[in-house]
Parts: sequence; C-alpha cells; structure tokens
Amino acid sequence: MSQATASASPDNDTSIRTNPLVSVILIAITLVVWAFLAFPVIWILIGSFRTSETMFSSSIFEFTLEHYETIFRAGFGRFIFNSLFICLVAVVISTFVSVIASYVFSRKRFRGKRILFGSVILGQMFPWIILVTPLFILFARLGLLNSYVGMIMAYVAISIPFSVYLMVGYLETVPRELDEAAVMDGCSQFQIIWTIIFPVMLPGIVATATYAFLLMWTEFLFALAFLTRTSLKTMPLGLAQFFGE
Repeated sequence: MSQATASASPDNDTSIRTNPLVSVILIAITLVVWAFLAFPVIWILIGSFRTSETMFSSSIFEFTLEHYETIFRAGFGRFIFNSLFICLVAVVISTFVSVIASYVFSRKRFRGKRILFGSVILGQMFPWIILVTPLFILFARLGLLNSYVGMIMAYVAISIPFSVYLMVGYLETVPRELDEAAVMDGCSQFQIIWTIIFPVMLPGIVATATYAFLLMWTEFLFALAFLTRTSLKTMPLGLAQFFGE
C-alpha cells in the first residue's frame, strides 16, 4: 500500500502541475497584468504617431511623423548617442570590477571581509542627492565637468555596490569544486575567473549588467548637475527640455 501511495503521489503532483484550467487561469492573470503595465507605453507609442489635434481622439487617427522630425531636428539623436555611449562604457567597467570583487568576497578569506563587504552595501543606503555637491566640487577641481569621463566615473561608482551584492549571491550557487579542479590543472587566478567562473555565472552577469544599464539610462540628477553643455546632455535631460511644449 505504501508503494502504491508513493507511486501515485508523483502522478498527482504532475496532474496538478499540468492542469489545463490552472494553466489557463495563470496565463489569463499574466496577460491582464501585462496589459495593465504595458497600456501607458502603448498609448504613448500610438500617440507619438498622431497629430496634435487628434491625439486624444478615439474615433479619428491621422498618421504623422511630425513629432519625430521635430525632436530629431532639435538634436535628440545626439542625446541618445550620449546616453548609449556613457551607459555602455560604464556598464562594461562596472561589470568587470564587480565580477572580480564578487569573486574575492565569495571565495577568499581575509581579515575584515564582513566589514568591507558591509561597507560596499552601505553605499546603496545613502540617497544620491547628498553625493551631488562633493562630486561636483571634486569633478570641478579635476576638470571632469561636461565630460564623458566624469559621467562614466559617477555611473560606475553608483552601480558597483548593488552589482557586487547581486553577483556574490549568484556566485555562492556556483560549486567551489570548479575552482579546486582548475587549480589542480594549473590555472592561474585570472584564468579561473574569466575562463571557468565567468561562463558559469554568465546569466547572473547579464541580469546584473541589465540592471546597471537601466539604472544609468534613466538617471537624471547627476547628468543635470555635471552636464551643462547641450552637445553632451543625455537622453533624460533631452526629454526634460521638451516638457511644456
């Protein structure tokens, strides 16, 4: 009887997991939530192709590219390029530093490790607005205002703490036996990180890099404080100048 019960339990679990009604309900809920979240974006996208007179009309739709022509004539393409360049370079640097730092925190043992790791996470607890004044003074003295280098440095600094935190958590799931086997094969520390560990934790690195990119792409405060030259402004600053028109 115990064997029959044991053999029946997996079937019951399978029937619960593959119940069509449950799947339909979950899919329906997912679609409703998706529609609720996507509606503002879809409305903005459709509205961008409407004329100003018919933008809020539900019965009349006049297709136009006038709005896109206007913003690109105003230099919006340059704003997009600035954001892409700054964010991509900063993501590459922050990801490189975060991978090495997370490996050290996850695999190495040294005195003051917990305190140092806690100080890294502590950097995420302070609001960015309190960093604007000291960074502005520092960049002004170093000549980094109105420059790509200054913005990249600022974005790398604000993205590294949480990136390290995420990667350390993911790296803890990677078996340490991989490191030991690589050491026995004669691999150097650099080879262990980039040829053994890096491919294994690639999904975590992609997730962390995506988070860092979105954080930098939408950042407004530092860009507003450090970039006053129009040709260097990022996309959030470029969008802000169209408010009210």
